[in-house]
Formats: sequence, C-alpha cells, structure tokens
Amino acid sequence: MGSGVTVAVVVPVYGNAATLRPVAGRLGAALAGHDWRLRLVVDASPDDSAAVAADLAAADPRIGVTVLTVNVGQHRALAAGLAAEGGADAWVCLDADLQDPPEAVPLLLDRLARGDVAAVFAGRRGRYESPVRRLTGTLHRAVAARLTGLPADAGAFLAMDGLVRAAVVSAVGEGAPSVVLAVARAGRPVTSVPVARDRRPEGRSAWTGRSRARQSVRSLAWAVRVRR
Repeated sequence: MGSGVTVAVVVPVYGNAATLRPVAGRLGAALAGHDWRLRLVVDASPDDSAAVAADLAAADPRIGVTVLTVNVGQHRALAAGLAAEGGADAWVCLDADLQDPPEAVPLLLDRLARGDVAAVFAGRRGRYESPVRRLTGTLHRAVAARLTGLPADAGAFLAMDGLVRAAVVSAVGEGAPSVVLAVARAGRPVTSVPVARDRRPEGRSAWTGRSRARQSVRSLAWAVRVRR
C-alpha cells in the first residue's frame, strides 16, 4: 500500500505496560514512509499501561490514547478505537502483547491494496499457544468459518477498508461478540495471508481459559442467529 495512503492502527491494551513501547517502535519502523496513526485503547488496565500510553502520545503526535474506565474486553475495545479513528484509508487491528508481529502489517496492507477484498486477516501460524488452547481454538474457528464464510485461520489481527470498519463498529455496538464475526456482517469479500505468531514475551491477558470458553460459546451462538 502506497505512502499516500493513511493507515490507522488500533491496539487494545490490558496489562501491557512492558510491551507498549516496543509495539509503537516496531510499528513505526514497519510503516516507515507511510502516513500512519496509532490508537491505544487502554481497557481499564490494572497496571501502568495508561501512563506508558500517555508518555508515548506526548512524544509522538501520531499516537492517540483512549482510556476506558470499565473493562469491556478486547473486541469492544477494538470497536471503540475504530470508531475514534476516522479519516483513514485503511484500518488495522493489532494486539499489544507482541504475539502479533507489527512487521506483518505492511503485508496485510499490500494485500488489501490489490482491491479485490475488503479485509485481510493475518492467518494464525506458529506454536505460540498451548496444545490444548491451540486445538480448541482451531475447532472453534473451523465451526465459525462454516457458519460465516470467513477464513478458518481468521483472528483479530487484520486490515480492513472503510466499509468493513463501519460494519464492525455498528455490529459490535449491536451486540456482535467479536470483531472477527462482525467482519462477516459487512458481506464483503475477505481473505487471509499466513503470519507466524510469537509467544507473548511479557504482560498478561484479561482472558482466562474460562472467559475464552464463554466467548467462544457466545460467538458461535451469535453466528448461528445471524445465519438464520
């Protein structure tokens, strides 16, 4: 995607004080020559993430911060960040724990720029999860793919155009349990490209095994309702 295109990157933040600076630095290096912005959505994080995010924003006008006082979860935080970032040509969702490599963002943007799809998912690759979580996640995504038509390796690391961004913000506001499933509501062609993930070097996740299981159940139930 050319340097004349404005890219807005949205990153949900929870327990990521130790990784925010590397995320911002690596993203800036990956998007060198592009017109980019970064929106950090601090989801009522219990650590110093808000303070670190504020320091980054003070040092770089391209970085904006949204601080949520109540924890809403990864996907609603992403939707809030997407809603806050208008006036771009492409939007990217990226995790803050460095499992999603910022260096892969140009790959997603270049595929999106070909113009035949409206969203590009970073297909999950690599042994960054435990065997049990990897198996359950694969099964969940396979079922969701059959219900929605999304790629079976789709996750919340993706690039999208303006039509999909608007559909995602609307669908999550109306109760869609994930940004991934909300993409399906746009009814636009999508694809995925393989991207190897890294193990989380530091930080934590708001999602326990039990809460992830509840999220999976809600997502599949929502996909079934929409299909009907």
